Amino acid sequence: MNEFMKGITIIATIFIPMTCFVGVCGVNYKYMPELKWSYGYLLLRLILLGIALTMLVLFSRMIWF
Repeated sequence: MNEFMKGITIIATIFIPMTCFVGVCGVNYKYMPELKWSYGYLLLRLILLGIALTMLVLFSRMIWF
C-alpha cells in the first residue's frame, strides 16, 4: 500500500502546478497578450511539458521511483 500511495503522490505533485498554470491561463480575460500570439498554445504546452519533465527528473534523482 505504501508504494501505491507514493506513486499517487508523485502523480499528484506533477499535475498540481500544471493545473494551477492552466487555470490562470484559461481564464477568459479580454486583454491577455498570449491570446493574440500565433504560437500561444504551443508555448503553453511546451511550458507544461517542461514542468512535468523537470519534476520527473527531480524525482528520479531523489530516488523516488
